[in-house]
Amino acid sequence: MTTEPMESPVHEASCRKSHQTPEVKKNLATRLNRIEGQVRGIRGMIERDVYCDDVITQLAATQSALNSVARILLDGHLKGCVRDRLLEGDDEVLDELTVTIQKLMRK
Repeated sequence: MTTEPMESPVHEASCRKSHQTPEVKKNLATRLNRIEGQVRGIRGMIERDVYCDDVITQLAATQSALNSVARILLDGHLKGCVRDRLLEGDDEVLDELTVTIQKLMRK
C-alpha cells in the first residue's frame, strides 16, 4: 500500500509571490527586527511593572511601526501585483484589494 502525501487545499492567492526588490526586502527586514525588539521591550516593561502609560506609549510606537511596514507592502502591491493583474485583464484583483484594505482598516 503506497501512501501519497495529501494535498491541502490552498487558495490560489496563497500561491502567488511578492515581487519586492532586494532593497525593499532589506528595509522591511530591518523594520521588522526593530519591531521585534520593541515587542520584547514591552514584555520586559510589563514584567518589571513599568507604569502603564509608559507601556501604552511603547505599544503605540510599535503599532505605528507595523503600520509603516503595511504601507510599504501595500505600495509595492499596488504598483506591482495589482497593476500587473489589471494589465492582464484580471479585474478580480480589485475585489481582493478591497478586502486587503478592509483588513488594514480594522482596529
